Amino acid sequence: MNFRQLLSLARSLASHCVLCLRFTCKGLNFEYRKRAYRAVWDYWKNQQRFTVKHTFLGGRSMGCRVAAAIARQLSEESEDAVRGVVCLSFPLHPPGQTHAHRQRSEDLRMLPESMRVLFVSGSEDTMCDRDIFKRTLKEMKAEYEVFWLEGGNHGLTAKGMSEDSVLDEVNSKVISWIQEKQA
Repeated sequence: MNFRQLLSLARSLASHCVLCLRFTCKGLNFEYRKRAYRAVWDYWKNQQRFTVKHTFLGGRSMGCRVAAAIARQLSEESEDAVRGVVCLSFPLHPPGQTHAHRQRSEDLRMLPESMRVLFVSGSEDTMCDRDIFKRTLKEMKAEYEVFWLEGGNHGLTAKGMSEDSVLDEVNSKVISWIQEKQA
């Protein structure tokens, strides 16, 4: 949660009047994280002080897999519960284990047509083979957009680019995409 990328994005979102609720799960287990994410969602949604609408879920690496899973679950309960999902470095498969992509992309492929998804990925990410990713995108029903950080790896760092310039580029893309999809 305290990755510089996530802190920077949260600050950028706040500076554009987008409320950003951040939390972390200590466990690395996918199902555990899914339950924790859902518990936070339910708690936040049930607060009488807030009217929650125009909601986008997001995460980085396994966090975006969890966000996609929760978005799918919530969309089955209510079509307008979530507007979209922001996926920073979607881990389509472990490095060198491309066979895992079907299981890891199931929730993405099952998102409804009304859902919007933004993928921000490094072009050199060893956890997201571009050809397999393109095939996965073709199987999705949801509307999607992909932003490739040229030369970027899974950590969204890129040779020849300063960390600040990468943060600015990624943050700008996420913010403009959310603003466009909120309308």
